[in-house]
Amino acid sequence: MSGSIKKCSFANIITSIRYWIFHSITIHSLFIAGWLFVSIGLAYDVFESPYPNEYFIESRQGIPLITCRFVSLEQLDEFSRYF
Repeated sequence: MSGSIKKCSFANIITSIRYWIFHSITIHSLFIAGWLFVSIGLAYDVFESPYPNEYFIESRQGIPLITCRFVSLEQLDEFSRYF
């Protein structure tokens, strides 16, 4: 055999200094990366969602509600022209 896998208990892993050093860096860096992803606007561009200041603009103040199920396709076409 080329090598064997050393098995450790969960308690040994949690109490290990190497575990806490590694996770004290990765957890904080993931949080900062996520915050930057949203704060610089890249999340809005990647997922094609409107920026917070584009939700309620002057030309779009009404709520898009479908009121009749028989003409729902026409209403969706009308809504898509405004949104």
